[in-house]
Amino acid sequence: MFKERLTRALTTNRAETDPWSDDPRLIGRTYAIPFEAVWRSCLELVRERSGWRMLQSDDLAGFIRVRCTTRLFRQEDDLEIRIGLDEHGLTRVDLRSRARSRRVDLGTNARRVGRFAERLDKSLGAGEGKILDPRETARLTRRA
Repeated sequence: MFKERLTRALTTNRAETDPWSDDPRLIGRTYAIPFEAVWRSCLELVRERSGWRMLQSDDLAGFIRVRCTTRLFRQEDDLEIRIGLDEHGLTRVDLRSRARSRRVDLGTNARRVGRFAERLDKSLGAGEGKILDPRETARLTRRA
């Protein structure tokens, strides 16, 4: 697993969530928590991060766009947070982070995605029973 992450970090400049990702940081979140609570928590987390500037948000479309500036070298990256309801009425959060100008990010974007998801879990007080495995809900949809 470490070798795969290292290879990815040295060959890419982006990271995004996917229910089938082999990297646990990039699975995304499915919450048994109302959309509005998740939306507010995401906005608060973005506002409190130094080096992050909100560019656009739309609760009806369910997205937040952010410009993130790295502490070291002051590189700019784009983060997009998508919040919506899945086919089961559960709140789904997916993230995409990409470097604006560098070819390789050394894992910065994957770390950003994973850390944001962890902070979101904590701010929501989401424990067992509130965070659902998105692979399970995806399997249910595939069978239907």
